[in-house]
Amino acid sequence: MAPPPPSPSMAPPGPIHSAPGLPDTCALLQPPAAAAAASMSGPAAETPSAIQICRMKLLPWALCLRGLRRSAAAWKYLVPRSSKGPRERCWASIWTVGTKSDLLSEPCVTARIMRPDDANVAGNVHGGTILKMIEEAGAIISTRHCNSQNGERCVAALARVERTDFLSPMCIGEVAHVSAGITYTSKHSVEVQVNVLSENILTGTKKLTNKATLWYVPLSLKNVDKVLEVPPVVYSRQEQEEEGRKRYEAQKLERMETKWRNGDIVQPVLNPEPNTVSYSQSSLIHLVGPSDCTLHGFVHGGVTMKLMDEVAGIVAARHCKTNIVTASVDAINFHDKIRKGCVITISGRMTFTSNKSMEIEVLVDADPVVDNSQKRYRAASAFFTYVSLSQEGKPLPVPQLVPETEDEKKRFEEGKGRYLQMKAKRQGQVEPQP
Repeated sequence: MAPPPPSPSMAPPGPIHSAPGLPDTCALLQPPAAAAAASMSGPAAETPSAIQICRMKLLPWALCLRGLRRSAAAWKYLVPRSSKGPRERCWASIWTVGTKSDLLSEPCVTARIMRPDDANVAGNVHGGTILKMIEEAGAIISTRHCNSQNGERCVAALARVERTDFLSPMCIGEVAHVSAGITYTSKHSVEVQVNVLSENILTGTKKLTNKATLWYVPLSLKNVDKVLEVPPVVYSRQEQEEEGRKRYEAQKLERMETKWRNGDIVQPVLNPEPNTVSYSQSSLIHLVGPSDCTLHGFVHGGVTMKLMDEVAGIVAARHCKTNIVTASVDAINFHDKIRKGCVITISGRMTFTSNKSMEIEVLVDADPVVDNSQKRYRAASAFFTYVSLSQEGKPLPVPQLVPETEDEKKRFEEGKGRYLQMKAKRQGQVEPQP
């Protein structure tokens, strides 16, 4: 006996794109009542199907698309127009903006629209949100590469993030395109370069907002303390391997030097004076839950960076009491893994101020409360740089920090040295005008 024909409520949806280049939103652009009546006609009209409910929920997005005045150059990144897929086109658009890099694998591309909960009160996307997206793309491509050959399965864990500059602010409603590619591999680590491109979907304008370099190590799924070997890659040029090896040795040395450099703990002070270190220092306590963790049961590097940026932002806002944005992040070193169930304390304190920037030191300490055999330990550390902005988005002068103790004065001078070093480096990169 032939099966009965499907009811109208269970009919498969029509094609999303009726013609190459533009999405077919005609059916979704009906008034809500007409769309509901048309989709629920028939014997089974009493109970709308999941497909019909989905169509009704997509109505606001369809109305938004109808109102967008997109250029042809912007549409081609959303809808296929050639034999290349959207993944390859998005990768090409991201990696052709700014400095090109020699990639050793097919890049990983992710994208999502920036929502109000991703930004501050002024509409600027949090630096921690961008850092979290960068880490997610890097974790995907490094884990994919480390499992590309037959052998023990693993997950790539973040070990270090090189200095990251925020080249341009990103706002609510813009689409962030994140592209990650492998640029070097050692025996036990993977170097990943990540570029972030923001797209204004109303005008089609695109701009490079971030460039970052991350280092990952593959950890066995069977034993979290076992570091596996990384599958080798083929370099197109001998110089590419030599340059990557130099970067690897440099970051390895610096990571070891900074592991125990910041062993002290930020202590609260009663009734501090304005513009002092104690006045703006802040701490955040977070219980690590399953949603924060990887398959291993330890915290995602992106989650840690997002919390660090949040604390640094609070310190900067308390100091200058204006709108603040992340300007750059010095190298973030992950000294040890943070397991599920730990209580982590993220502490931030002002170390240096220039005329228009603030340097904040952020320390992450983990307390394994469910494991009495392990004591509190330093898990990560980094320096964040913030700038103060007016309501019009222009840089404002920063109140000068007043160091009080000998340690605060020492950290101030160290921060001044880092500031002058980066300033000289930026000036050296500026090409002389003919």
